[in-house]
Amino acid sequence: MKTIFKTAIILSLIFFQMAEMKAQNVTETQLKSSHTKLALPSLKVIIDSAIAHNGMLNYRKLEIDAKDCNLKSKRQYWTRNFGVQADTGYGTFNNLSSINGDNSTVNLASNTQQVNYNVGLYLKIPVFDVINRKSQIKQAKSELEQAKSLAKSQEDELREIVIRSYEELLLKENVLALRASNLGNAKVNMEMVEKEFRNGLIPISEYVRISDMTSRIAAEFEQAKSEFLVSKRLLENLAGFEIN
Repeated sequence: MKTIFKTAIILSLIFFQMAEMKAQNVTETQLKSSHTKLALPSLKVIIDSAIAHNGMLNYRKLEIDAKDCNLKSKRQYWTRNFGVQADTGYGTFNNLSSINGDNSTVNLASNTQQVNYNVGLYLKIPVFDVINRKSQIKQAKSELEQAKSLAKSQEDELREIVIRSYEELLLKENVLALRASNLGNAKVNMEMVEKEFRNGLIPISEYVRISDMTSRIAAEFEQAKSEFLVSKRLLENLAGFEIN
């Protein structure tokens, strides 16, 4: 009787080890079929790429360039009041002269054709421009600083979003690995339960309970897989490149 009991214990241990090895193999297979572990670039690489590819941030940078050009224009606006003016004219000119003598007056008329040139510098000083120039430059400076501040704020916000998305993807990947491991163990356990049920070793209620538990674990795995893929694609959209 003792020999039979020892044999049963040994067989149980062997069966348990075989089941554990099979569970490990199923787990590895499940992980490989669910996803290959990501080769994530460094956080800095993804942040730099996100900043370079973000449409709104690029728009803000162009706005800064426009404001900077406007400031330069305001500073150089006074030069419009200073310049060089030149004109030329060509035509026939009639000359009339009179010579008065003692007893008579002689009128002389002549026609000449000539070209006239005029070149000169001018400087206008509008009172409004003098008074308003300082205010216009100050306004242009303020608009430029506002554009820079807004761009900096959006860049900081983008950095925070990328950091959160990056850490969330790592978390989703770890959760998926755990779910895959649980699913592998649950499937092995389900196979054992099915054999015992067919051999009449367990009641149908236990079989249904284990089957329902396995289904829930499988559903949790699919949910974790879906959340992982969504998190991965969101980070790819931010970074502007595909993560393998």
